[in-house]
Amino acid sequence: MLMRRVTLLIALLLMSAPLLAAHHGGDHTGTMAGHSAIDVTQPWTRATPPGAGAGGGFVTLTNHGDGDDMLVGATSPITQRVEIHIMEMDGDVMRMAPLPGGIELPAGESVTLAPGGLHLMFMELGSPIVEGEPVPVTLEFQHAEPMEIELQVLPVGESPEGHHHEGGHGHAVH
Repeated sequence: MLMRRVTLLIALLLMSAPLLAAHHGGDHTGTMAGHSAIDVTQPWTRATPPGAGAGGGFVTLTNHGDGDDMLVGATSPITQRVEIHIMEMDGDVMRMAPLPGGIELPAGESVTLAPGGLHLMFMELGSPIVEGEPVPVTLEFQHAEPMEIELQVLPVGESPEGHHHEGGHGHAVH
């Protein structure tokens, strides 16, 4: 009798496995066997001076999946508000504006968030971003699971390539 119940239980589990896989696999084109199809490289930010109200976050995102995805948001414990921004020239003035719809991540392509273009914006900072103290960020995607990353904090005005950049977010017009 016990053997019959075990056999019946195994049969039921085997029959339900495809249904469970279909339910959990559904529209998650950004995930493959529990791993994200989105790859993150060179996550960084710059230290901010005391009293700075905002800071930028930069990273390269590569979508290795078969389907398009989108970066739709981000969170960080250093602030209650992280926005996705773009900087564009408006005549002779560089303007920064939020992208409420997010950033498209086409399948098989990379998108770089960098100074002067697409970037994360840490709004209303309560304290400065400090050189050498990594900034935790959770990236949120349309399809892929949320991803926790750490941004390396470089000196004010520096970039990962070692170049010094004047200006940055402090000189842009919202």
